[in-house]
Amino acid sequence: MKLASLKNGLDGQLVLVSRDLTTAVDATDIAPTLQNALDNWSTVESKLETRYQQLNDKQCADSFTFEPTDCASPLPRAYQWADGSAYVNHVELVRKARNAEMPASFWTDPLMYQGMSDGFIGPRDDINVREESYGIDFEAEIAAITDTVPMGATPEQSASHIKLLMLVNDVSLRNLIPAELGKGFGFFQSKPASAFSPVAITPDELGDNWRDSTVHHPLTVHLNEELFGNPNAGVDMTFNFAQLVSHVAKTRHVGNGTIVGSGTVSNVDRSSGSCCLAEKRMLEIIESGEPKTPFMQFGDKVRIEMFDQQGNSIFGAIDQTVVQYPISK
Repeated sequence: MKLASLKNGLDGQLVLVSRDLTTAVDATDIAPTLQNALDNWSTVESKLETRYQQLNDKQCADSFTFEPTDCASPLPRAYQWADGSAYVNHVELVRKARNAEMPASFWTDPLMYQGMSDGFIGPRDDINVREESYGIDFEAEIAAITDTVPMGATPEQSASHIKLLMLVNDVSLRNLIPAELGKGFGFFQSKPASAFSPVAITPDELGDNWRDSTVHHPLTVHLNEELFGNPNAGVDMTFNFAQLVSHVAKTRHVGNGTIVGSGTVSNVDRSSGSCCLAEKRMLEIIESGEPKTPFMQFGDKVRIEMFDQQGNSIFGAIDQTVVQYPISK
């Protein structure tokens, strides 16, 4: 299935979206919101699947044209947003550029931070930032949405609790990160609201490209309409989504609608480009001693999308412009 939330109230209006992302149909009589659907998944899943099939078969008389600009993030707000760093190659590269040794545990125990989740940015909405000096960056990622995961669930057990997948733009303010990490408590001001793709999909939409709890498709990023990178998400993923979810559940029960992110997608093979500016800047530092690529400026645009082998968009595109948030006087 493909599901989206139209902008309507704090938690959106649930709709089903056709496989080709052209049409949609209301689903609020089954579940008013995506969070409600996740809370009652065992009851509503088959009803949603039936209507989804009817939509794809053009049997829904009340279907309408799907407009991503009308969408909030699939979960406009969530009880929990935990973002990992599953592509350890990316972490190693960033640390290497600043001559920081990487602990061996990074290869065996996932890194993770808990981000703000009381309001996400819509997939076509502007990224509001107060100052360019913050070092504005995008991070193209994939995220899973879970149902209830019991505390202590193993990776094998956690795999069955992954219900939906999305794309992510984990907006980062790079120049605020060093001071925050220096305090020893992790990210806070440096990680404002994230954005997610127009639709969330059930893993079966990926067919054989969803295996081992990993998405095996390239993730394509354009910056100001120029290709920036398209690394394959199924390559060099040190921790798969089942392992990431298990990591979240190690000491706590995980509730319906928890979002778990992969971290920036990154390949050891540099020919595929990068999914964030920081990684490209670090490669430049390693090569020439200084970064040449600037962070985002007001007016810059980023587009994040994933395509199947036939060139069809799977999740729809995150397509955003950075704008200055008015500074109050």
